[in-house]
Amino acid sequence: MNNPLQRLGNIPVTASILESFFPHIKRGNQKVRLLERDKQIIRLKKGLYVCNPEITGKTLSAELIANHLYAPSYVSMSSALRYYGLIPETVYTMQSMTLKHSKDFDTPLGRFEYTNMTKKAFSVGLTSIRKEDYAFVMATPEKALCDLIANSPKVNIRYLKNAGTYLEEDIRMELEDFRQMNAEIFEEYIKVGKKADSIRTLLKLLKK
Repeated sequence: MNNPLQRLGNIPVTASILESFFPHIKRGNQKVRLLERDKQIIRLKKGLYVCNPEITGKTLSAELIANHLYAPSYVSMSSALRYYGLIPETVYTMQSMTLKHSKDFDTPLGRFEYTNMTKKAFSVGLTSIRKEDYAFVMATPEKALCDLIANSPKVNIRYLKNAGTYLEEDIRMELEDFRQMNAEIFEEYIKVGKKADSIRTLLKLLKK
C-alpha cells in the first residue's frame, strides 16, 4: 500500500494537514509525533514539517522551505546570488528578507536567517522561480545585491573604485555579469531602500 505522505512532495505542511491524511486516527497529533519519530517527516519548527525525500522521491528545496518557514519572505543576499551563479563561494546559511522581525531558525536541514526590511523596499525586484511542481519567491540578482550591501554594516561604497573593489574582491562577482544587470531595479531600490548612496555609486558603475 502506498504511503499517503508521498502526495506531499517537497512542500512544507502544517501538523493539521498531516493529521488529515489519517482521519481514522482519533488522536492525529499522536500520529504526527510517531511519523517524526520514525523519520517519515522532518520537523522544521513547531507545527511545520516536510516529508522525508526517501518517501516522496522528491529532492527538498531549501529555497521553498525558506519561503514557508517564516512568511512573508523571499530568498536574497548571498543565497540568491549563489543560486544564480554570480558568486563562487558556497553559502551554508539560507538568507531571506522578511516584513516580520529579524529571526533565525536552526533546523535539521540547516540554518535559515531572516532580516527585516520595510514594506516599500520589500516589493521591489522579486521573481518567482518555477520548478516542475512547485515555485518559490526569490530576489532578482539586482535586488539580492542591493539587500546584501544594505545589510552589511561595514560596507560603504562612496566611489566608483570602491564599487569595483567590492564586486571583484569582496564578493568575487565578475564585472561582466554585473554589467548585464537591470539598472531600473537599482533605481527603484534607491528610492525606498537603505544605503541609497552606496547603491547610487553602484548604479553609476553600471552605467559607466
